[in-house]
Amino acid sequence: MQNYHLINRPDREVVSDFEIRELLLNGKFCVVSMCRNEEPYVVTLSYGYDPASKCLYMHCAPEGMKIDFIRANPRVCGTVIEDGGYVAGECAHNYRTVVFRGKMSVVVDPEEKRHGMEILLKQLEKNPRVVEQKMLKSEGYFGRMGVLKIEIDSIRAKAGK
Repeated sequence: MQNYHLINRPDREVVSDFEIRELLLNGKFCVVSMCRNEEPYVVTLSYGYDPASKCLYMHCAPEGMKIDFIRANPRVCGTVIEDGGYVAGECAHNYRTVVFRGKMSVVVDPEEKRHGMEILLKQLEKNPRVVEQKMLKSEGYFGRMGVLKIEIDSIRAKAGK
């Protein structure tokens, strides 16, 4: 299905790995679509991007609809949008966006949970002391939260005005 998301305007396609990485590192939210038994579900999540492993980390409750959908079908499609705003008088919009596909899973390894939360917090929180204080929390703290991971299989990006 990777070829299905074709760029109709090749002049808008972003092919630079650096630019795609930058977009994912600067984003705060992603919209993820999931499906189970022909029932769709879309959810917006804050995330952190780990460029070393090309995956996204999110946090969630340890039980709930997202977890149920992941167990039924771990394949997801999602998007991150950088909105540069409408350009008045030009009938145009400045934007960059990525559409990714991958496998979403619940992180169970305590060290990976900690790693995922550190990635997430460092992307969202600009005060390093706040991140450091959260990361000093006990294993019990991390044990009570759910951490999700999306391993990206394919990604397409475009930009426009």
